[in-house]
Amino acid sequence: MDKNTIDAVLKKIQDTETAAGNPRTKAIVNRIVQDLFYTIEDLDVQPEEFWAAVNYLTEAGRSGEYGLIAAGLGFEHFLDLRMDEAEARAGIVGGTPRTIEGPLYVAGAPETLGEARLDSDGEPGELLFMQGQVLADDGKPLAGALVEVWHANHQGHYSYFDKSQQEFNLRRSIRTDAHGRYRFRSVLPIGYSVPPNGATDRLLKQMGRHGTRPAHIHFFVSAPGHRKLTTQINIDGDPYLWNDFAFATREGLVPKLVRVTDPAGLDAHQVDAPFASIDFNFTLHAEQATLPDTEIIRPRASA
Repeated sequence: MDKNTIDAVLKKIQDTETAAGNPRTKAIVNRIVQDLFYTIEDLDVQPEEFWAAVNYLTEAGRSGEYGLIAAGLGFEHFLDLRMDEAEARAGIVGGTPRTIEGPLYVAGAPETLGEARLDSDGEPGELLFMQGQVLADDGKPLAGALVEVWHANHQGHYSYFDKSQQEFNLRRSIRTDAHGRYRFRSVLPIGYSVPPNGATDRLLKQMGRHGTRPAHIHFFVSAPGHRKLTTQINIDGDPYLWNDFAFATREGLVPKLVRVTDPAGLDAHQVDAPFASIDFNFTLHAEQATLPDTEIIRPRASA
């Protein structure tokens, strides 16, 4: 079909918009339909292919994998880059890099002051202590900041979604102390892959891609008067560190991992076995009313 014919079909569709509706919805949907029409024409998409795609999207919705698909196709990373650009135009640079939230946050994790234990007794995995400060962009510590942390277990599974784990296992909310400090005990997470033969896995295989993430720990960090930070740190040495299917690894988010074996270090942490240690400070920017909101409204699980 020639462009004029396609444009005539698009106009016919848009001419049915006789009610006011929502102007923003109209603009977005009409643009998506237009781009899809041209994609179908340019790539000669056949009816069987179109309906296979519709069926795939229906199945993906039933399995709840749209969050994984959005990450795997780079949409979530792209939204982060757009937020970075908006901040850079406003003169905001530096600080802790943001990166994707992913689909596995659960609201309501128990809150503690200063420090927390995320792991349960007998939790498999290498013992980990992570500590640092939450700072303003002028370097001053932020007392009372909230550090929400969550990560996968030794099988790459997250509590709440994995019903075999205790409620809020490997999830906590830590309120920083008077010096802006936080500290938690947990176990080192491992990398994991998307559900085998699920909607995300099947799509990535069709594209000749893998669906594996490096080991990582998620964070929300917030404080009054400051822009909320959504980020994660990656565990150095993971074979997929710079080959994350979700494009979440960024410079500045791969802290040094230290293994502590000396008796003095063990005593200081009140443990009798070697452990891994990570020091990491979060730097938050002051809020600016003219910038896009960093408190993103999206569907999330709540225990």
